[in-house]
Amino acid sequence: MTARETVVLLDDDGTRTGTADKATVHTTDTPLHLAFSCHLLDDDGRVLVTRRALSKKTWPGVWTNSVCGHPAPEESFEDAIRRRSAQELGAEVTDIAVVAPDFRYRAVDASGVVENEVCPVFTARVVGDLAPHPDEVMEVAWVEPADLRRAIASAPWALSPWLVQHADDVPLLREGVGV
Repeated sequence: MTARETVVLLDDDGTRTGTADKATVHTTDTPLHLAFSCHLLDDDGRVLVTRRALSKKTWPGVWTNSVCGHPAPEESFEDAIRRRSAQELGAEVTDIAVVAPDFRYRAVDASGVVENEVCPVFTARVVGDLAPHPDEVMEVAWVEPADLRRAIASAPWALSPWLVQHADDVPLLREGVGV
C-alpha cells in the first residue's frame, strides 16, 4: 500500500481514543484498535478463503477469511469492506451484513507481533471475478462452509487465529447451519 493508513484506537470498553498510523501500531505491544473481518460468498454458497502474502507483517502465508482491514476514522465498516475487497482482491462486493458484531480478540504471532482488535465480522457477496493483489494475497480458494469448518477443527494452526476464534460466532461456519 502506498497511501498511509490510519487505525482507530480504542480504550478497553471500546470507546474511541484517537488514531495512529497503521504502520506503527502492530508491534509486540499493539494497542487495542478497530478492525473488521469479512467472509465473501459466491452464488453457489461457497466461502472464499485467502492465503496471506508472505510479505505480510503478521501471520504471513497463513490461510484466513476473505478480507480483513481497518476502517479509517470517518469510514463506515461497509465502505471499508468495499475498499479493502477492491484493494486486496480486485473484487466488488454487495449484500454486506454483520454476523458477529461484538467479536474481539488478541493473538501473538510467532515473531511476537500482537493483533489486538475489536473486529466485527461480516459476510458479503462477490460480484464478478477476482484479481488478487500479490502484496496482500498469495492464493485463494472457494470452499464449502462444511469443508472450512473441518479445516478449522483439524488444523487450526494453519489458519489465522481470528478465523479460528470467530468461527463459532459466524452462522455459516457453525456446524449444522446452512448459508
